[in-house]
Amino acid sequence: MLLALVLLLATAIVIAAVRSGAQHGRLDPRSADPYGSRAVAELLADRGVTTRVVTTSEEARSAAGPDTTLLVAAPDRLTERQQSRLRAATEDSRGRTVLLAPGTPSVSTLAPGVTADATPSLDSTLSPRCDLPAAERAGSADVGGLRYDTLAPDADACYLSDGLPSLLSLPAADGPGDTVVLGAPDILFNDRLDEQGNASLALQLLGSRPHLVWYLPSLSDDAASEGDTADRDFFDLIPDGWLWGTLQLAIAAALAALWRARRLGPLVPERLPVAIRASETVEGRARLYRKANARDRAAAALRSATRTRIAPLIGVSPTQAHAPETLLPALSARLRTPGQDLPPLLFGPPPANDAALITLADQLDALEREVRTS
Repeated sequence: MLLALVLLLATAIVIAAVRSGAQHGRLDPRSADPYGSRAVAELLADRGVTTRVVTTSEEARSAAGPDTTLLVAAPDRLTERQQSRLRAATEDSRGRTVLLAPGTPSVSTLAPGVTADATPSLDSTLSPRCDLPAAERAGSADVGGLRYDTLAPDADACYLSDGLPSLLSLPAADGPGDTVVLGAPDILFNDRLDEQGNASLALQLLGSRPHLVWYLPSLSDDAASEGDTADRDFFDLIPDGWLWGTLQLAIAAALAALWRARRLGPLVPERLPVAIRASETVEGRARLYRKANARDRAAAALRSATRTRIAPLIGVSPTQAHAPETLLPALSARLRTPGQDLPPLLFGPPPANDAALITLADQLDALEREVRTS
């Protein structure tokens, strides 16, 4: 069992290392990896759009403005306090805010009035089916992922899957600014940019202002340790994946224990490979009794064996050897020295100490010898 757990942990570490290497620079506009976004940043630069990477919520808030598009690469990593402060900074900035795949933990704060559906889209490539100019010009794109719902009457809902959009454009209540909620980040990946209408949609969504601020939330952000995180307990800080993994391991361990502990049938006696002397068996069992301080079991075994051996000698059936009302009268009639206190000797309580146990054994031996010689 221990070896299996070690192998499982080693496999998990190897898989994590491989996946972390494959995801290096994910959605980073400076990364040329397949999951990086350097290609779209260079295309935007050719069109005069500058791209600046920030990693703290303070930098992201201060960068919001009417000539800026703020891209939030991982909204769900932000704490509630970070989300609220970022929303306050972008709400009246008159710029554009693009949220990449925000889930339930963040979408209602960063895009009020929007909820994330629990079931993602089954299709990756979807057609626009809306009046948003950027979506109409781009055509089909790989935006299938999280789906959203909103009651905002002026929202543009595009790329529908089963009636729910994967792209929402929410105009600001006052001014020309807007918030774009995108259900999947695939259109920004280097290896997906040249497919479908991904490049067109990405350039239109991110290139509407001369400046693009690319916010990559970082665990080293000081703001993440302030405010509401101070009230979070240990389990709140553990990712859900680790909790589910631990639960699965616990269930697997319990099933393995039940499997190994099952009884297939009654015990089968097996002949010993060598002959063991009776005295060795008696000594071994006596040591076990002594180690367990089981004077009650030892006394019960001595009395039961004595009753079993003397019953046939006094004419009592073996089935009645342990019945006091049958054994004691027959035994009293057989003994030459009447007046012995037989009930506590043969059916009495356990001895209080080892000395009393030895005395009991001697008395039982003397009783058996007297019965045999009488």
